[in-house]
Amino acid sequence: MNATAKAFGRVAVLMGGRSAEREISLMSGKAVLEALCRAGIDAQAFDPAARDFAEIEKFDRAFIVLHGRGGEDGTVQGALETLGVPYTGSGVMASALCLDKWRTKLVWQSSGIPTPRHLLVEEDMDLNSLIAILGLPLIIKPVHEGSTIGLTRVDRRQDLDAAIAGARRHDPMVLAEEYIAGQELTAAILGVRALPLVRIEAPAGNYDYHAKYFSEETRYHCPAGVEARVEAEIQAAALKAFHVLGCRGWGRADVMLRPDGGFFFLEMNTVPGMTGHSLVPMAARAAGMSFDDLVLTILRFTLPIAGRARVEKVSC
Repeated sequence: MNATAKAFGRVAVLMGGRSAEREISLMSGKAVLEALCRAGIDAQAFDPAARDFAEIEKFDRAFIVLHGRGGEDGTVQGALETLGVPYTGSGVMASALCLDKWRTKLVWQSSGIPTPRHLLVEEDMDLNSLIAILGLPLIIKPVHEGSTIGLTRVDRRQDLDAAIAGARRHDPMVLAEEYIAGQELTAAILGVRALPLVRIEAPAGNYDYHAKYFSEETRYHCPAGVEARVEAEIQAAALKAFHVLGCRGWGRADVMLRPDGGFFFLEMNTVPGMTGHSLVPMAARAAGMSFDDLVLTILRFTLPIAGRARVEKVSC
């Protein structure tokens, strides 16, 4: 084992779990585990759905690749804090806040971060009034899910009830959001730097669960082909959006860019995907960083503050 690998000790790659995103988490975790092993690090897969979580105390640090509830909502972060095990990514508060799309938007609104108009869908809400406020089409989605699970674009009033019912099957809290027409972008954050933007072209403009993780028809562009001035503005806003939520380490903001140059932040992901179709590795590659280097950089944020400062100054 080389000196760099020895500094990390035994690393648990937290993957799988019990959320609706378990399948994707296993894919991401496998890729991260293989990268750590290639670097000579003593890393092992750790699925909280299959093992007693108390066993995590046998490890020196944890690389969290648990997507969705139980992984991005602050619960596993809180457990690791209690047990004194350093971990990758955002802390308890930021993780819980970012998985809550509604409260994320409230923070962004108060901080001047542009985000689409939205309403929390109440049980007795007048849906005609909702349409009058947000217009059609609009987006319906669960407040506490990721990977577009339970998300529906609604173009007609007669489809709204079914969309809300579908979202409620995943979460009692449902968000209605103004639809923003334009280019779909993602802004990855690594330490204190925003990586190059990625532009997404999904089949028929529908970037759903299948298009994200399994479709070979989805196209990704990095460089994104966005005007340099606009890209710089989005990157600066992404860093602000990341920090006002209390995030740290790494993350990914989803952004819509209108033809007139206006942009809007949809949500912040604190444990982004690390699969073959994932966006943070694409952005890192465009910045000159291999997948293995990206994984090691994220893991270095778990080292003491002095080491973390050195990593944040790494030129990508």
